[in-house]
Amino acid sequence: MTLIPVILCGGSGTRLWPLSRRAYPKQFLALNSEQSLFQETLLRLSGKAEIAAPLIVTNSEYRFIVAEQLRLTGISAQNILLEPVSRNTAPAIAAAALLAIESNADATLLILPSDHVIGSPQIFRQLLSTASAAAAQGKMVTFGIVPTSPHTGYGYIQRGAAHVTDGLYDIASFIEKPDEALAKIFLESGDYFWNSGMYVFRAERYIAELKKRQPDMLAAVERAVRLAQKDLDFLRLDPVAFASCPSDSIDYAVMEHTSHAAVVAADIAWNDIGSWSALAEICPLDDSGNTLQGDVIVDNVQNCMIRSERRLVAAAGVQDLVIAETADAVLVVHKNDTQGVKHIVARLNANGRTLGAVHSHVYRPWGHYESIDAGERFQVKRIVVNPGAALSLQMHHHRAEHWIVVKGTARVTRGDEVFLLSENQSTYISVQQTHRLENPGTMPLEVIEVQSGVYLGEDDIVRFEDAYGRA
Repeated sequence: MTLIPVILCGGSGTRLWPLSRRAYPKQFLALNSEQSLFQETLLRLSGKAEIAAPLIVTNSEYRFIVAEQLRLTGISAQNILLEPVSRNTAPAIAAAALLAIESNADATLLILPSDHVIGSPQIFRQLLSTASAAAAQGKMVTFGIVPTSPHTGYGYIQRGAAHVTDGLYDIASFIEKPDEALAKIFLESGDYFWNSGMYVFRAERYIAELKKRQPDMLAAVERAVRLAQKDLDFLRLDPVAFASCPSDSIDYAVMEHTSHAAVVAADIAWNDIGSWSALAEICPLDDSGNTLQGDVIVDNVQNCMIRSERRLVAAAGVQDLVIAETADAVLVVHKNDTQGVKHIVARLNANGRTLGAVHSHVYRPWGHYESIDAGERFQVKRIVVNPGAALSLQMHHHRAEHWIVVKGTARVTRGDEVFLLSENQSTYISVQQTHRLENPGTMPLEVIEVQSGVYLGEDDIVRFEDAYGRA
């Protein structure tokens, strides 16, 4: 049996702020290796004959990040499905199931969040065989993580009767996140697992369950898939139909009600990295129990996680802290209160501050840019254009731009002129002048851009031509 991985990567978690933000959430970050969590999810399954090309479900806002990270892994997706709005996991999986059935009525899906760490991938792949065999018999299988602590941040699954297959059980009940006392009881009993959010089942079984239990949801998703539009390498679900869909998780919509649910015990060193303290659990420690990443100097520091993205971070005489530095924000929080980070982000958003959602490092389909400095009537950016990529042909009503090439070769369109600039050469783009920046080379192009004018917002862009279909 061939499994079709359905990779869910549309979430916008903020509990790892300031690293993870709405515009660039944790699944696209490299937190515990050189690969992002999304890329690790892809690579965990690549090269296996029994695993088909993945089907990606993501938010429209992340489409070019997904495409670029796929390109860097060398993995091709069979489809990248774009949600116009978030409607939780049940509708997202339904859309993927309907697409899978179009090409194979007997398709079996492997549903995977893209923001988890699995420290024992070989054991996980072995468990896929158990789950697949059960799915072939009509079961809807979830992976229950063997708990290692009385964790209060996860939902739990109570196992029921054991199957003939070792490690496979019926599901007696799903339990919401418990308090610490109840979590200790669950741990000691040995009958409970953490709910991982990973599943294996036949696509037609899932659609049948939705038709029985969530007909309005299924009808809306069917319309959204039927009216979907192809856009470059993406498939856009119809925005009106999908927006009319009820929002619900797969557990609430199906798994807690179906008579076909089963759970396989998974002792796979799993972590959903749901907080800074969770990230600290999987990172290497020094002799003082510290995790130090980046340019960090400490003295008399114990049990701290300190991460520097840009500047030197120095700490002395502290313990049990998380300190995270980025180009535009610094977080200091006690390890026992890392769930409170979401309250900080909520306050930033309530005060209209973009730092809760947007990085200084912004990704675009052609590459990325980074804000270096800004003040009244000026802004400085570092722009990196990927080989062969080009910005749109555009103009600005309110700002002029100076471009200085610091690495690579640029092809510049300025009005009716087209010319090349090499390293240390520059040009000037006046207000309301049409222009385009391209990288004709095989190495990344790096440009310093100095903007000046009365208004410098990103919405002051009029596009005339764009290879990526942006308005």
